[in-house]
Amino acid sequence: MSRVAYVNGRYLPHAQAKVHIEDRGYQFADGVYEVCEVREGRLVDERRHLERLDRSLAEIGMQRPMSPAALRVVLRETLRRNRVHDGLLYLQVTRGVAPRDHGFPPPGTRPSIVVTAKSTDRAKADALAEAGVAVMTVPENRWERVDIKTVALLPNVLARQAARAKGAREAWFVDKDGFVTEGSSSNAWIVTADGAIVTRPATPGILKGITRTVALEVAAKQGLRVEERPFSVAEALKAREAFLTAATQIVMPVVRIDGQQIGDGRPGPVAQALRAHFHESAEVGL
Repeated sequence: MSRVAYVNGRYLPHAQAKVHIEDRGYQFADGVYEVCEVREGRLVDERRHLERLDRSLAEIGMQRPMSPAALRVVLRETLRRNRVHDGLLYLQVTRGVAPRDHGFPPPGTRPSIVVTAKSTDRAKADALAEAGVAVMTVPENRWERVDIKTVALLPNVLARQAARAKGAREAWFVDKDGFVTEGSSSNAWIVTADGAIVTRPATPGILKGITRTVALEVAAKQGLRVEERPFSVAEALKAREAFLTAATQIVMPVVRIDGQQIGDGRPGPVAQALRAHFHESAEVGL
């Protein structure tokens, strides 16, 4: 079955879905987005994602493209038309179409909205988690407001490609003081030798991941000790475990950093437990 996309009020065949060349998302990366996991045909943590979308829109002075109730209808209809059982839903809102000018377009310019959905292989993802992944570190070179989930992702793209070129799945950004900030599309975590789970605080220097939030709830329910503080690359290399979190990967164990084995080189029990119990704390829709 061919895929279907929602674009500015219309459901279109994916291959025919288009936006205007003067859409500000295309010309200025003047837009924000969200990615939701779809599990057994249901959106995971929809409420949290839409709340973060509202925050991102507010931070850049952009209006909602439609009411929350109408948007939820669009999301579900896009899922239905694509018949996604397990997969991902992508939602993007830009400041709309207007003659190219760095300043905001005239009041009343309608935001543009695009929603797509695609299926993913859940068994393949689970197999990857059983083996663990490698990451490499790169210098932090992004703007200071990465807490806004903007579509301006060129540094992330280049970091991810650098990781792939080295045979790694993800790149972790490292600030000028040697501390890991986050991944190109994930939050970064370690487990220390004494069993503490460590991840950077949700300040403007990182994205407050929805999956990160749920993972913290799972850890609390399991009575695990969590320290929200920066950790260095040196500390990560000595860690008992490492892992990353993202809607696209849930909780993914990391077994190598910059080519060096972490722990015993296999996914650790903390990451495995957080992944196994993740959806017990996540909000899985109807």
